[in-house]
Amino acid sequence: MAELLTVKAIRDAVAAGTVTAEEVTKNCLARIDAEDPRIGAFLEVFHTRALEKARDIDVMKARGDELPRLAGVPVAIKDNMLLAGEKVSSGSKILQDYTSAYTATVVARLEAAGAIIIGRTNMDEFAMGSSSETSAFQKTHNPWDTTRIPGGSSGGSAAAVAAGFVAASLGSDTGGSIRQPASMCGVVGMKPTYGRVSRYGIIALASSLDQVGPFTHTVQDAMLIMEIIEGRDEHDATSVELEDKPVAELLEPSMQGLRVGVPKEYFIDGMDPEVRARVLEAIEVFKQNGAKIIDISLPLSPYALPTYYIIQPAEASSNLARYDGLRYGTRAPGALEDSYLTARSEGFGLEVKRRIMLGAFILSAGYYDAFYKKAVAVRNALRKEFDEAFKQVDVILSPTVPGTAWKLGEKFDDPIAMYLADVFTTPANIAGLPGISVPCGFANDLPVGLQLQAKPFNEMTMYTAAAAYQAVTDWHTKVPQA
Repeated sequence: MAELLTVKAIRDAVAAGTVTAEEVTKNCLARIDAEDPRIGAFLEVFHTRALEKARDIDVMKARGDELPRLAGVPVAIKDNMLLAGEKVSSGSKILQDYTSAYTATVVARLEAAGAIIIGRTNMDEFAMGSSSETSAFQKTHNPWDTTRIPGGSSGGSAAAVAAGFVAASLGSDTGGSIRQPASMCGVVGMKPTYGRVSRYGIIALASSLDQVGPFTHTVQDAMLIMEIIEGRDEHDATSVELEDKPVAELLEPSMQGLRVGVPKEYFIDGMDPEVRARVLEAIEVFKQNGAKIIDISLPLSPYALPTYYIIQPAEASSNLARYDGLRYGTRAPGALEDSYLTARSEGFGLEVKRRIMLGAFILSAGYYDAFYKKAVAVRNALRKEFDEAFKQVDVILSPTVPGTAWKLGEKFDDPIAMYLADVFTTPANIAGLPGISVPCGFANDLPVGLQLQAKPFNEMTMYTAAAAYQAVTDWHTKVPQA
């Protein structure tokens, strides 16, 4: 049986001296060593590094030094986040031998705050996928049912928290890659407003869409992680100086007077009726606790998914051009052109090749105006539509995913069916909104996620609403049975 670990409980216990950081870390590593072979959440566990960092925390405690904010808290990072001296592959064969030359800003901030980086988690190759099955190295299994996928692309990070291996993990969300696996694994997954968190040291997929965020069991834990990783970074020109940073201890969960928008476009034909039922029950919880439920329409939101699959492949094909086996990636034998072709054809998997070719086509002469330019126009229109909606509501509530975790291999050869799993999550990325998925029950014995979105940089309202839901329900306390 998985154990419910929270960031706050571990931090407070280490600070109080009721447990040492080394004990916490050893227990964490032992659980991973014993149970991860059946889950496959981790590609690599940093045993030596983690224990050294934990002992450093204990030395600080013994000296009477003031401990940093997350002292002793085990955190896992997705395999597209650099940590100096450690391997990073972005789930791809082409980078299997690459060692990070520097550390991503988000990871450096976590370590500076006393968090123990436990290891790197499995992911869809270059974050392209919705099931974590496109990884070049292994499949990750859903801790609730190991015959099923954990979601993607941050499936390893979601599974690591759901299985009780770590209290928190980091994922990246380009079209739903935090919120979708959070829903399928029954944990909290939060995608910040674009620009709130630095992307420096994150292997890029689509630079205008990517954002880093946490997986945890509670909204307050997600806030604790966000406090550390958010804010301006001189290495990332898209990161923003924040005037107001939410503080977890100042959170006052409440639904009283909250204006909750429910868009009809997020309750589509073909969605699992049990998922629909759980979300409707959650809406009733909000209503009974003082929220005002407002039916709204976002007619452009169905266009977010096709818009995403124009913008994302276009940016990905450009970003992935650098992996040629010469500057980055494993060098292939042969003359220059042969080496280049071999490195990319053998180093990239099928889904990555599919999106590179699609992106190159979109950006090619004669098609740029027809596709990419129109997609950007739709993106701008979608942003305006959300802006108008947030004039009448505080948060927008919807299902996170139309269904629950499917069987491993079930949709692997059907990319369109796989892409449709992101139909409710892509609008937030296209419009640059913050979004959070919180557990709201079970459908067919599998977790269901409730998604809340807020206007840009209004994370506090979203936290308040999500935490208020957790305060009157106990779905987030449920853990998988062994």
